[in-house]
Amino acid sequence: MSTIIEKAKEIVAVNGMSDKITLLQGKMEEVELPFPKVDIIISEWMGYFLLYESMLDTVLWARDKYLVKDGLIFPDKATIFMAGIEDGEYKDEKIGFWDNVWGFDYTPLKRSALTEPLVDTVEMKAVVTDPTPILTLDLYKVQPADLAFSLRFTLDVRRTDYVHALIAWFDIDFTACHKPIRFSTGPHAKYTHWKQTVFYLQDVLTVEQGEQITGVLTNKPNEKNKRDLDIKIEYRLETEDMGRQMEGVCEYKMC
Repeated sequence: MSTIIEKAKEIVAVNGMSDKITLLQGKMEEVELPFPKVDIIISEWMGYFLLYESMLDTVLWARDKYLVKDGLIFPDKATIFMAGIEDGEYKDEKIGFWDNVWGFDYTPLKRSALTEPLVDTVEMKAVVTDPTPILTLDLYKVQPADLAFSLRFTLDVRRTDYVHALIAWFDIDFTACHKPIRFSTGPHAKYTHWKQTVFYLQDVLTVEQGEQITGVLTNKPNEKNKRDLDIKIEYRLETEDMGRQMEGVCEYKMC
């Protein structure tokens, strides 16, 4: 849809490829392709938290309408991961700020701030739990209805610390390449503009090595705007010390 296509046309021309490359501007669902079927679909459709403002619906539409049998999709696999992090200093800066704003009580905004996931870079040293895969999408098989889901997760605590937030990121695979290629948007990988998505918890969890945080992650497109997301995280700290048993439910809106 972008006007950058005009520069793309110039680049194609100066490289002598105008007889091989055709550029079309418009929405995938509205343009008319010069061929009834295609052999390959290439798309960078991923958004924050993989699915926020993503164009995956459009890719699936193109797959079902245009891709030949045994055609290829690049990338063709995406996996969402989660982990728990210690982030007390930044949480106090972002969330606790509203407790006292120049002497005024702004706690109504504090509740709103907790419902907005933060997209930011998390340092690996802040990660308290082992990562766990939540969802894997196979682009050859996934359907639009699969993008609304409710899935259980278990996070194994790797060191005694605090957990202030859960983070999510995704890995992308190109399995049809001669040599399979993967890149990650996690805290262990090189920086990408997707960064990581941080979900601050209402509670601070005191965790010890060997314990587990279990829960359910629920995601669905927003009813008013399907590119926005409504996310709910139910969590429970599994511990032998019943005095520290904690559980909670947090709801978030990515919009």
